[in-house]
Amino acid sequence: MDDTKTLPKTDAEWREKLSPEQYRILRESGTERAFTGPFWNSKEHGLYRCAGCGSELFRSDTKFDSGCGWPSYFEAVSPDAVRELVDRSHGMVRTEIRCATCDGHLGHVFPDGPPPTGLRYCINGHAMTFEKE
Repeated sequence: MDDTKTLPKTDAEWREKLSPEQYRILRESGTERAFTGPFWNSKEHGLYRCAGCGSELFRSDTKFDSGCGWPSYFEAVSPDAVRELVDRSHGMVRTEIRCATCDGHLGHVFPDGPPPTGLRYCINGHAMTFEKE
């Protein structure tokens, strides 16, 4: 499942590997509509991986119901799993989250999450795959 050995990919390779929705989100920084993507209301136990490269991103024990319509987590699987960028799009300033391995757009992180971190990683479901425990 881990595709990191073949990175980086050309645009054509990404288009071949990903579904149109995954490509739009991961490679073009798109966003799925709230309450429509996979995993936003999932309660299954397991590991969420990047749909682009298979890297580990989040564990189900850090997932919580934020009511925002996207899967939300209070912590990434490790500090090195994701990277943060300033996002000034849509007339606001937010913190974008990208996969640290393949640079795929995942979503955003906000400082309004639960303890212990106080963070809410708001992630597009199509940007991930799920490995059930």
